Amino acid sequence: MINGKSLVAGEWLGSSESFHNAPSSGEPDTFSKGTPEMVDQACKAAEEAFWSFGYSAASERAAFLRAVADEIDALGDEITEIGVKETGLPEARLQGERGRTVGQLRLFADHVEAGDYLDRRHDVALPDRAPLPRPDIRMMQRPLGPVGVFGASNFPLAFSSAGGDTAAALAAGCPVVVKGHPAHPGVSDLISQAFDAAIKKTGVHPGVFSQVQDGGFAVGEALVKHPLIRAIGFTGSLRAGRALFDMCAARPEPIPFFGELGSTNPMFVMPAAMANRGEAIAQGWAGSLTMGAGQFCTNPGIAVVIDGPEVAPFVEAATTALEDVAAQTMLTDGIADAYRSGSDVVQNAGATETLVASTGDGRNALPHLHATTAAAWMADPALQDEVFGPLGIVVRAKDVSEARDLAASLHGQLTCTLHVDDADASDAQRLMPVLERKAGRVLANGFPTGVEVSEAMVHGGPYPASTNFGATSVGTLSIRRFLRPVCYQNMPDALLPPEIKG
Repeated sequence: MINGKSLVAGEWLGSSESFHNAPSSGEPDTFSKGTPEMVDQACKAAEEAFWSFGYSAASERAAFLRAVADEIDALGDEITEIGVKETGLPEARLQGERGRTVGQLRLFADHVEAGDYLDRRHDVALPDRAPLPRPDIRMMQRPLGPVGVFGASNFPLAFSSAGGDTAAALAAGCPVVVKGHPAHPGVSDLISQAFDAAIKKTGVHPGVFSQVQDGGFAVGEALVKHPLIRAIGFTGSLRAGRALFDMCAARPEPIPFFGELGSTNPMFVMPAAMANRGEAIAQGWAGSLTMGAGQFCTNPGIAVVIDGPEVAPFVEAATTALEDVAAQTMLTDGIADAYRSGSDVVQNAGATETLVASTGDGRNALPHLHATTAAAWMADPALQDEVFGPLGIVVRAKDVSEARDLAASLHGQLTCTLHVDDADASDAQRLMPVLERKAGRVLANGFPTGVEVSEAMVHGGPYPASTNFGATSVGTLSIRRFLRPVCYQNMPDALLPPEIKG
């Protein structure tokens, strides 16, 4: 069922060059490389589609989003099969991720029909106001225009072709051009087929969605630099994201780059919580740390503890739990190599004690656990860098004041976690203002892996967690990234958007 080509404005296009996926098992599949010419064609079609789709009724966009969800569900077994082959992720994980993907498409359909996202405001005219009259002023949110989206490696469905960036942009009325990720071109191919079927079923302009398969750096550069693209959505590494961010800023007309780039997601275990349930917290941390081979952007890589007699049982429980974890297949050979390199950096840091260190081969990963002091951690910037995989560092602070100093030294984070009992309230209150400034989501007595798709969720944070601290890439608020406010002054009803008339 794999087409092997790029979907560009309703046409399946191939090229003279091809590439293969790198499956965790089985024979590789062949795909035509995308080209900058395809990107140009897709962007021009997206701009043409914007004049109808961008001004369509919310009910029409909602119907399209639901149709895409239905078509993805119809291809569910095939998507799971190729997803397992390409990524090495277990079948249950991919089925769950598909449920999340179609769920957020349907959530955005409901959200735009409700209309609150428009943030409509109206200052009625005051013609008799002295000393000057006030005009009639109305405001609402309007779509930006065509949006470029980069597929992510670690979520082939929920953060890729039909993921949160695409769903939010389409809900806003913005056509989307996706640059497919080379780690899962087969999954991307099937998602394109779902979009193609939904476009034909609902009759929207075919330029509303295009996906150009990977063709190297030139394809991504062409998408970011295309003058018709009004914003970029990206989930990936800090290095790649920063390069694209700088490229967006260097354009003759700069555009926003909404990148989610990386986070170590520190946990702070307060003294009473440690004394009362430290071993249980350690076991839960080990499970969260190794879930999906640690390939989550919310993976809690750092546990900050307050030194004392209760720390030793915590460390022992975490060590035992991690030593029992079997090797897991990572998403790509490159990610596995990067994990080993990052592990070596931490292991070779002068003040770091290695507690668990196993060598995986090929795409297999085994957990690493290290320990150090807060002073040593703050003195070595390399220990703040995300290691994408099942690696944890226990950081011992002398007291809550030093833990607060460590929190103040953090880079921007997607999440920060507090493990607290009632007796920890005053200590935790000292930390909270710092954690709020450092992270987009602060949670208590849990683990950050697992991001609910909902109205109130924030998945973002200060740089380098994301490139726009006021945005989220998960939840209905994420639609605001692809909207801008437009003010209408003394505008006749006949010229106003239907949503703001009356």
